[in-house]
This record gives sequence, structure tokens and C-alpha cells, in this order.
Amino acid sequence: MEPFECSTVDRLLSTTRAVRRRLDLERPVDEADLRDCIRLATYAPNASNAQRWRWLVVRDPDRKRGVAKHYQAGLREPMLALLAERRAQGDAAGVRHSEAILQLADDLARVPALVIPCFQGEVVPGQRYVDTATLFASILPAVWSFQLALHSRGLASTFTTAHLVEADEVAHLLGIPEGWLQACLIPVAHLQGPTLRPPERRPVEEVIAWDEWPEVRRSG
Repeated sequence: MEPFECSTVDRLLSTTRAVRRRLDLERPVDEADLRDCIRLATYAPNASNAQRWRWLVVRDPDRKRGVAKHYQAGLREPMLALLAERRAQGDAAGVRHSEAILQLADDLARVPALVIPCFQGEVVPGQRYVDTATLFASILPAVWSFQLALHSRGLASTFTTAHLVEADEVAHLLGIPEGWLQACLIPVAHLQGPTLRPPERRPVEEVIAWDEWPEVRRSG
């Protein structure tokens, strides 16, 4: 197998970030780019290669306004409360994060494309953790592949789930049938401003453990 150019792959992986403030709300997103990115996403691993997914791309202004309304209903009040708490604590980074989320909520209806990955399945009361995890394990790798493909083409996105507070209403608005679950909502637009850089992260030595949980090793 011919090796990949690791520097290019590493740059893509380390700079694909959640973008909320720098979405270009005026420039349309090419349908061919969305189609290509979804096509690449469908190569992601999924249980039994069943490919029980549908990718709903919302571009109609009225439907986007409807989705935005339900998105805001599940987000605005708790996020305003969190913003006030972060301001009181002097958490500047937290304030910026909360403000960016609220700005996205305000801008959502104007984002060129809203992509909602859906998959067949059901979450029922008392369902085993393993069954719930298995459901989402067959869509989330594809979602991340989709976002990587977007970024490689100069498009920006973020993974968000606030609309799921009113998932039934969104399903009715968009005609999503029973038996299909919405995994998330991905706003897609061209990136405004400079090239994205890797975000700050904790050193890998702080987040990796070998063979057992580190506290177990110390206590032993």
C-alpha cells in the first residue's frame, strides 16, 4: 500500500474544528461538494455494513427557519444561564464559548446548508447501555468523516445536538419517518477568515493510560 503524506493528513486531523462564528452566511455551498463529502462519509465503518443511514440536507429557507426555531428552544435559556455563571466566575474562555454557541443559534437559519444525519433504530426506556452505544457507533464515524471531508474543501462545520430537545417536532417538519433517529445537526458553510490552526489540548501524557487506569497503579 502506498503510504499517505502524513503531514497533510495530520494537518487535516488537527485543524478540523468546531466553527460557529466564522461561517460565511452569504456564500452558497456547492451541491456537488456536499454530495462528495457525504459519499466519502459513507465509507465509514458501520455495523454489519448495513448502511442504515440517510443524510438530510436542508437548504429551503422556510425549513431552515423551522429547524432554527426548534434549535433555539432547546438551547437559549440554559445557555444564557451558563453564560451568566461563566461571567460571574471570570471564565473568559467559557464566556467566548457560550457567546459563540448563542451566535450560532441566532445565525442558524441563514447558514447555507444544515445537514442532519439520520439512522434506523430506536432508543427505548431502560435500554441497555451497550445497545444505545451500538446504535450511535454506526453513524458517528461517518459524521466525523463528513466533517473532515468538508474541511479539506475549505468548508466549515460544527457538531451540535440542541435541536434534539424537540426532535419529534423537527422530524415532523422535515418528514422524517418513524423508526429513524437524528444523530446530530451539522451547519455547513464556507470558512471566513484565516486558515484554522490546531486548538490547545492537554499533553497526550495526561490523557493516555497503558493497560490499566493510572490511579489503580498508584494505589497498588
